[in-house]
Amino acid sequence: MQCSALRKNGFVVIKNRPCKIVDMSTSKTGKHGHAKVHLVALDIFTGKKLEELCPSTHNMDVPNVTRREYQLVSIFFFRIYTKFDNPWDMSLISRQLDIADDGFLSLMSDDGETKDDVKLPDGEIGEKINRLFTTEEKDTNVVILTAMGEQAAVEAKEAPRGA
Repeated sequence: MQCSALRKNGFVVIKNRPCKIVDMSTSKTGKHGHAKVHLVALDIFTGKKLEELCPSTHNMDVPNVTRREYQLVSIFFFRIYTKFDNPWDMSLISRQLDIADDGFLSLMSDDGETKDDVKLPDGEIGEKINRLFTTEEKDTNVVILTAMGEQAAVEAKEAPRGA
């Protein structure tokens, strides 16, 4: 898509990352060239701010972004053990053991298909999912954003009654 056709709140690929445009401005046509478009965008998965300056006639890639809501069925954890330099020396195990708990969401779509490959996110969203589902024991819906081979839980909310 041409830079001049991009719009605020739309999506664009900057530095090979799917981004949402949060600000854009166009400079006047210069003496020796085209007008320039300055894009300010946030990576939709990391939240990192990215910028791009391109001629208004330059084509930019636009990612195919899907947003889908699922019902949360459960949260499960894998315990991963690594760094066994010498597995026979039991005295070193406690110093060589690196333990990571990775939480994954078990989700169900409206048509009954299950999805178990989305990580429980860190930070505010992950805490909200945990609080609604585990602490408050509410029926919880989770919104999954997918683009460019990546996916992430970006929102959690109490499921409407009767759903």
